[in-house]
Order: sequence, then C-alpha cells, then structure tokens
Amino acid sequence: MTLPTRRPVLTRALLAQACAAALLAAPLPSPLVAPAAAQEAASAVQDLVLENVTLSFGETSVTVPRVAVSGTRLSKEELLAIFQVDAKEGWATRLQRLDAGSLTMPELRVERRSADKRQIVTYRDVTARNVHGGRISELTSAGATLSVEGAVGQPAKASGSYGKIRAEDIDLTALARLYVEAGSARSGFQRLYTTIAAESIAFIDERGTTVSIARLTGRDLAGRQTPATWSGAVESLSTADLSQPDPVKRARAAGLIADLAESVSIGGLEASEIAVKEVKGPDPLNFAIGKLSYTGNGAEAGVTLSDVVFGSTEARGKIGRLALTGFSLEPTIATLRRLAKAVPVAQDKPGDRPADKAAPPPGVSDPAAQEAELRRLTPVIGTLTLSDLGLDLPGHGTEPAARPEAKPAVKTTTMHVGVRGGSITFGPPKDGVPTASRLSLSGLTLPATAVESVPGLGSLGLYGYRDLDLDVIADTAWNDGTKELSLNEVSLTGKDMGRLRLNATLGGIGPDVFDPDAAVSGFAMLSATAKALDLTLENGGLFDRFITAQAKTLSLKPDELRKEYVTASVIGVPVILGNSAAAKAIGAAMGKFVTKPGTLSISAKAKNGDGLGMVDVSTAPTPAAVLDKLEVNAKAE
Repeated sequence: MTLPTRRPVLTRALLAQACAAALLAAPLPSPLVAPAAAQEAASAVQDLVLENVTLSFGETSVTVPRVAVSGTRLSKEELLAIFQVDAKEGWATRLQRLDAGSLTMPELRVERRSADKRQIVTYRDVTARNVHGGRISELTSAGATLSVEGAVGQPAKASGSYGKIRAEDIDLTALARLYVEAGSARSGFQRLYTTIAAESIAFIDERGTTVSIARLTGRDLAGRQTPATWSGAVESLSTADLSQPDPVKRARAAGLIADLAESVSIGGLEASEIAVKEVKGPDPLNFAIGKLSYTGNGAEAGVTLSDVVFGSTEARGKIGRLALTGFSLEPTIATLRRLAKAVPVAQDKPGDRPADKAAPPPGVSDPAAQEAELRRLTPVIGTLTLSDLGLDLPGHGTEPAARPEAKPAVKTTTMHVGVRGGSITFGPPKDGVPTASRLSLSGLTLPATAVESVPGLGSLGLYGYRDLDLDVIADTAWNDGTKELSLNEVSLTGKDMGRLRLNATLGGIGPDVFDPDAAVSGFAMLSATAKALDLTLENGGLFDRFITAQAKTLSLKPDELRKEYVTASVIGVPVILGNSAAAKAIGAAMGKFVTKPGTLSISAKAKNGDGLGMVDVSTAPTPAAVLDKLEVNAKAE
C-alpha cells in the first residue's frame, strides 16, 4: 500500500480528464456562422465527450477511455491552451483558467514505471464537481484497484483495492506548484484539500502479507514547495541513503529528506479497523488496531491507537490504548540540514593518525564521526502512555511422572503479564541522548515463578506470593555541562510487600557513557563517581513473611529469629564495617527496623565534591576506609 502516492495520482487523473476534452472536442462551429455568433457560442455553457485520452508526466502515464466535460464555457482552443505540455505558462497559471460544472470518467488508469517495477492504479467512476479557478469542490471515485508488477515477464509483486474515495476542496494550482515547480523550502504552506476519505482498503504483497483498513480519513493537508519539486524529491529519495560513505551523496540525501519532512502538514488523520496478517516466515505475525488517530497541530498533537491486538507463535497480547504526544522532528531536521551542508573530510597527513587506525579512503567520512552524526537524528520522542496491556507468553514446566521409573513430562504453560497503566517520557536529546527520562508502570502483574531466576526475587514464591502486583518508577536526568546523572527516583512498590526507593547523583557521566558501542561505554563508566545516595525501605508485609519463612526453615519461632537478627544488626554490622560512628549508626537503624519493621532510611554523601570512584572503592583496604570518605546518616521509623 502506497498511500502517499494516491494524491498525486488523483490529481493527474483530473488533468487527464480536462486534457482529453482538448484532444477530442465536439465539431467546430460551421465556417458560415458570423464571427459574433461564434464568440457567443464559445462563451455558452456546453458539454463535451472525449475518448481515448492519454497523457504522460515523466515516468507516469494516464489513460482515460472516455471523459465527459459538462457545463464548461471553455472552447476547444482554450482547453488545449490550458493542457498543452510545452506551453510557456506554468501549470498553476493555466489551471486557474479551468472551469466546468463536472468532469466524469467511467475509468481512469494511472501507470508509473521505474527500473524494476510498474505500479498501475485503475479508478472507476471518477467525478470532479464544480471545477472553477483551478479548484475542485468535490472529487469522488467508486473504487480502485492497484497492481505492483515486476519487470516484463515477471509476476506481480503486490496488489490491492480501494472502495469509495471522496475528497473536498482540492486546489489543483497548489498541487501543480508543488509537483512541477521548484521553490524555496522556506515558502509558505498552501492547503491542498480540506478532507479526503477512502473505504475498504486492502493490500497484499509478494510475501502474502495482507493489510486492510475499513476506513481512512484525513483533513487539512497542506504543503510547501521544495528546491527539487515534490516529484523530483520523491524520485531521488528512492536511492537516497544516509549511511553511505560518500559525504557528497549523503549530503544530498539529507537535504532531500529535510525538504520533504518540512514540506507537508496534516491537520488530522483517522483510520479504523486496521488489520495486518503475515502468513509466511518462521514466526508469522498478526495484529489489528481498532482505531488510529493522528492530530498534527496544536497542544493535542500526537498519535493514539486503541483496541490493539497482536499475536505470533512466541506471544499474544492486547493494548487498550496507546498514545504518543510531544513528538517533534526538530532535532532530526536540524541534523539533516547540517549533514546537507557537509563537505568531504580532509585527509590526515602521514603520521597524524595512530598506526592501527587507517585513514578513510578519499572522499569518505570517518565512520566514527558519521555514526555520531546519525545518532543526532534522534527526534524528541515525547511521552508514550498505555493502558490495559496484556501479554500471554508461552513457557515450559514439568509434571510429575506417572510411575517412579518414568521421566517427568514436559508441559507447555502460558504466563500472563499485565500492566494497568504506564508511561515513558523522554526529554529533548543532546547528541542523540535524551537529557531526561521517566518510566512509570502501575499494576505490573505477573506470576512469582517468572522471577525465580532473578537474584533477590527468586524466593518470593517461598514467602507465599503467587502473583505479583508491582509499581515501577525510574526518573533520571542527565546534565552534560556538569557531567552528572541524577537518579531522581528509582522505586519498586509491591502489593502486600512494601517499597524500595533509591535516589542518587553520579558524576563523571559524559556522552561516551551512552555510546552504543559497549567497549566505549564500558571504558567511559570507569570515570564515573558516586556523589550522593539515599536508600529508603518501607515494609508492607514482605519482611514479616521473610521472618516467618526463615524461622520455619530453621525450626525456630519467628520472635526468636527476629532477636537473632537484631543482635546481628546492632553488633555484627558495625564490626564488619569497622566500628566507626557511621557503622554504628547503620547497625542501630537496622536493629530498630528488624524489631519493628516500618521505614529504614540510609543516606551517604561523598565528603569531597568529586564523589567516590570505582578506584577509590576497589583500592580501599577495609570497608571502614570507604565509610571514612562519606557522610552517612541512618534512621528507622
């Protein structure tokens, strides 16, 4: 399905109708008619029937077997002048003179050729009503069929169909300016149509993947001119590649993409009952969307999906609602503009580079620099929210053997994971890295068996938890100027369990820490330091269940085991940590928490402004030496 090409196809179809009227007009008035009578006849409203009209627009040809032009005051000569291919006047100027009550065609065929394929769209019962001054009040079609074929002698690559199509207030002159007239990328927007709607859209590709849409509507499409024209930019874009090593070609591709990205404005888009079915491959995927809505302008700009259902061999799931707001291509376009002005990198002189790092070939950019530039294409993602998420994941378990000598039977099980609500927000990126992010999940539900292999969580099933109900928050912010990463809040809350919250400030965090190359990011982390840390533990039932389970295992009463833990906290912890004042404060707070579990808080701050690095910790002879470099506070409530 190539929806973006539908609009120019319909426009060219309209041009074909009018041009056909010029080619096969009604017989000329008799030469015996007086000049004044001839002029009066030319200005009178008349109907024309045209047949076998063929037009060419570069790689696109339009064929119309029959066209009826009704209610026009244009003469044959005037129509010919409007649609003359080699006319000196531009298309926009000539189209403003187009005038007719209606243009109708039982069939219109549009064929577009490229090096390896042909795309053919055949429209049925096309009617353009109230065509005046280059504008169409209403354009309708009973439906269309689409075929994408390979080279001559090869089978079709794809096919599709449309039901009823309807558009209102179409500006042919504006479309002509965009497609065939070059202009400044900073020119103003021109509205192309007010509304457009298509029903019963279906498409199938060469792999057998099918796409269907019950109804698609759009409103307030506007565009502005580009230096290469829309037609030229789309043609060139098919071979554009931002990852190619040649900086000249890469710069041209970046400019084309930036021009097109800034040349289209859509007020709104809505699609209902979208379904995609993939039947081939090792893991066929099917998904459906009840409704998709896009708003392109104002504070409510964003995309919303509702009633999403998907499934494959590996998983099945559903999402009640998924929405994206605050998305912006501004940093992406800014990077594209910068790439468009790039020039080949000057080659280093012999000896300027290390012997193990060869210079790139002439005219080719440094791959590392190119990778950094491509990372800067990251847009402002904004906020993604979801509700009512459910996943069914296949798993494997075992059943006891029927007889002692038999092996346990492997049983396929299904694990259900759900999320009642969630959101993730990304701040504006800096060199491709978001400067802030916040993840929030509420009602994350999953069976306790799903975390059996996770350290610290694997024993939850032993404490009586069969199903987990968790809330997760991860709020971080990165400051490139101070090279600090702030963990504003990292917390995990469990129903009938409690809450663990962490706040921290890390220093020495530069952009290399976020490099996709694990070797680069790992080396950069060696410079990281811990400046401050706050840890809070709130008991909500988990600690009590832990004491009960451990007491049963050790054949002790819960109160007896609790006293042992209090002694270990008050006496043992300070001994292990060096018996400093900080160590004793930590031990006392832990002992008070064990006695009456409520809230335990421990905070630590580096005494120097730079923080505590990995080298400081790894080279410290004792834990006490580490604590001596920190200001520590601990309390239990």
